[in-house]
Amino acid sequence: MRATVNWRTRMVAIALLVIVGCTAGCEAQRTTAPTAQPTPSDPIGGTFAPFALPTNPDPVRYASQVRTYAMAAGVQAVLLMAILYNEDYKPHDPKFERAWQQMNPDAAFGIANMHEAAFDDTKQGREFANRDWHELPDDPALAIEAAAWYLHDLGSRLPAHNTSRYTTTDLLAIGYNAGPSTMTDIARGGHPSDPVQSYLGTLHSNWAKATVAVGAS
Repeated sequence: MRATVNWRTRMVAIALLVIVGCTAGCEAQRTTAPTAQPTPSDPIGGTFAPFALPTNPDPVRYASQVRTYAMAAGVQAVLLMAILYNEDYKPHDPKFERAWQQMNPDAAFGIANMHEAAFDDTKQGREFANRDWHELPDDPALAIEAAAWYLHDLGSRLPAHNTSRYTTTDLLAIGYNAGPSTMTDIARGGHPSDPVQSYLGTLHSNWAKATVAVGAS
């Protein structure tokens, strides 16, 4: 589920939050570590190591879980994998996700970018009913399972008659990205917003590699 704010424009702020969060815990190390000597090239009299943002592994590594949970939920494995590729736009490092959530309480968690309300609704009556949304950043398998069942539940909310030009697969992706109300509105002939159209375009561009990924042994 794509966040309503642009992740990439806030990367530096998140990095700073992570660094600041380390301040208290690292103080003891600072008091015993030798003082770094300033370098002539540093205008403020000290040294600074660039903050390296974490990179995500290719979602293909989760192909086995995608196939397993998609089958259990009765949804297309290719759709689920394509959504993982779509949601790969921000680092899924647990520390980064939690730092971002401190800045934006409505942020999504896990490799499938699921919001808390959606997770809590989806888990009802399921095998993961006793799990907590806050576990998603540390548990990719749980994130995939929840995403699969959320797609299943979205399917049950589709109108009986689709009067739009979009396929059922497109509508489920729209629901995943923008919510069930937007999905049903578009299925009844509503016009998708630019962000929704962009999400669909990305999904279509990811479809071929998602197909290869879930077909891999």
